[in-house]
Amino acid sequence: NIVITEKENLCLYGFPSEQWEVNLPAEEVPPELPEPALGINFARDGMQEKDWLSLVAVHSDSWLLSVAFYFGARFGFDKADRKRLFNMINDLPTVFEVVTGAAKKQTKEKSLVSNHSGSKSKSNSKVASFFLTTVSLYV
Repeated sequence: NIVITEKENLCLYGFPSEQWEVNLPAEEVPPELPEPALGINFARDGMQEKDWLSLVAVHSDSWLLSVAFYFGARFGFDKADRKRLFNMINDLPTVFEVVTGAAKKQTKEKSLVSNHSGSKSKSNSKVASFFLTTVSLYV
């Protein structure tokens, strides 16, 4: 369940423990880090909850990609490293896909294919947790 108060400029924060929190933006975000989308609560007025959650998920995906490639640049990733990072990210479901249920559909389709090839697929939550933990280690 999501409880949103009427505070201004709320942001969604994800933690390595797989917990999420909606709160005011940090007062002292390091200026070099990409900023998360502010005001996720403003758009929800007049929107259906499902549509609003999808919008928040899209903004979350955008921020995660921004942070991932920021640290890639910061650590001097070359073309091959950036390509590997991009491929690793694309192997995971997006927050949007998880929120809308598209990730479950893709997992079902992949497991049908992988059952024939003998490989096992990881659950979305464990894979997403790995990605969030990896990103949070550098933040």
